[in-house]
Amino acid sequence: MPHAKIPRKSTNIDMTAMCDVAFLLLTFFMLATKFKPEEPVVVKTPSSISSIILPDKDVMLLTVDAKGRIFFAIDNKLKRKELIEDLNASKDLKLTEAEKNSFALGASVGVPLGQLKQYLSSTPEQQKSMDATTPGIPVDTAVNVPTNELGDWIVSARTTNPAVRICIKADGDASYPNVSKIIKTLEGYKIFKFNLITNLKSIPQGTAAYIEANSGTGEKK
Repeated sequence: MPHAKIPRKSTNIDMTAMCDVAFLLLTFFMLATKFKPEEPVVVKTPSSISSIILPDKDVMLLTVDAKGRIFFAIDNKLKRKELIEDLNASKDLKLTEAEKNSFALGASVGVPLGQLKQYLSSTPEQQKSMDATTPGIPVDTAVNVPTNELGDWIVSARTTNPAVRICIKADGDASYPNVSKIIKTLEGYKIFKFNLITNLKSIPQGTAAYIEANSGTGEKK
């Protein structure tokens, strides 16, 4: 007995709704995305064979440029606001709410505390001009001295975020005494664990590090 054949019809899917959703999402991300603030200085880090992975959050970054100037930054914006409020109270900086928000949304800071209020109340263009001439954050080998303002930044950062990890990013042309002062400051606060940021390079063949890294790759005979 013959079967009735059902006529085939092409499937027509209305993509209008999907296109609308895609454009709405695209528009949302374009309007809501905040770009990372531009760093005040660019440093060329030296190379090393260390392959230790740096932490990806709760990072305190101490940058040393080729002139030996020190810049301070932390990545957590909420903690940045807490930090500047703590530093404002302990050092009586008399910062306004707008100036605190400027710090919370900004990048690295490399000015002495006496110039911080002027720096945070300036426009981005003015801040960029000040970054070019600033002497950097004052530092000394002793911790409890007025000339070591870096110690105040470190104490406030660790007070507001005990889980913060410290990384030092120094230019390859920076003199060692400038980096040594940072290390001495950390040692003064009993901080002996920190990371030095470098560029990764291949391990030279024939060295002890090369033999150790490749000790498990050979075939057993």
